[in-house]
Amino acid sequence: MSKIRVGIYGAAGYTAGELMRLLVHHPNAEVVCAQSESQVAKKVTEIHTDLIGDTNLVFSAHLDYRNLDVLFLCKGHGESRVFLAGNPAPDTVKIIDLSNDFRLKDDADGFVYGLPELNGPAIPKATMIANPGCFATCIQVGLLPAAQAGIIQSEIHTTGITGSTGAGQSLSPTSHFSWRNQNMSVYKAFTHQHLDEIGESLTQLAGKSHVVNFIPFRGNFTRGIIATSYFETDASEAEAYALYEAFYKDQPFTHVTNRNPDLKMVVNTNKAVVYLKKEGNKLLAISMIDNLLKGASGQAVQNMNLIFGLEETAGLNLKPTGF
Repeated sequence: MSKIRVGIYGAAGYTAGELMRLLVHHPNAEVVCAQSESQVAKKVTEIHTDLIGDTNLVFSAHLDYRNLDVLFLCKGHGESRVFLAGNPAPDTVKIIDLSNDFRLKDDADGFVYGLPELNGPAIPKATMIANPGCFATCIQVGLLPAAQAGIIQSEIHTTGITGSTGAGQSLSPTSHFSWRNQNMSVYKAFTHQHLDEIGESLTQLAGKSHVVNFIPFRGNFTRGIIATSYFETDASEAEAYALYEAFYKDQPFTHVTNRNPDLKMVVNTNKAVVYLKKEGNKLLAISMIDNLLKGASGQAVQNMNLIFGLEETAGLNLKPTGF
């Protein structure tokens, strides 16, 4: 079959760079357009220097839908909706949006929420995908099986620590090396923007809402997310493991382990790892992902594979950097 022709809108940032790193070696896809207003006419490798030797693409100012099969939207939150309003896509072009513009049901406008572990049957039929948020992905894989089984018997308490790439490529006071290194801080306690999509997903499976008390932390590392969620339950640890393993048995990237995991098991991969521990009447779920891959660009490629009927793992068999 001919290769899928890919366009990337907002191609100069971290998520777009990761997309190109995956897609230039994808067996069934070819990046034909990398759009960026700020980097027009520059070689892609001048910005994404890790791609030197892999691509000769040049950043362009505009997109031409006639040359595309799928368009990835990698601009800031709020910009995807504006772009599509002024540049509606033809039915022949699939859209995968990495912003938060279409993730919630009230904002969806025809977009399908693209968490394969939740909406796997709906994604291949979709023409527009709202790629989940990074914290939302990590926390949800730790909670979805319990929500579906109805074993959550209290409010959920969650902490999560994310690497500095979660803040994007633009500099801010909390992303400078001198501030981030050997430092940590809490931000958006109880109000993080990903809570709404987590809540909708839990309700979708459980048929009722759950309170999630979420405390996010900025970590002093580059990439990866580790989340810890606990709640009261009558289910035993063995019963919980059986539920989680059954829920994820057909998911190629989400793995349940009885080993207390560490971030290096998932960084540089599209994997999600979940570990469970029962103490008293509380079940602890530790989940972790790479925020730029399973939390963003890797999951976007996973969704592309599903939409086009490819092997779900195509272009995503990545090895973690364990040392």
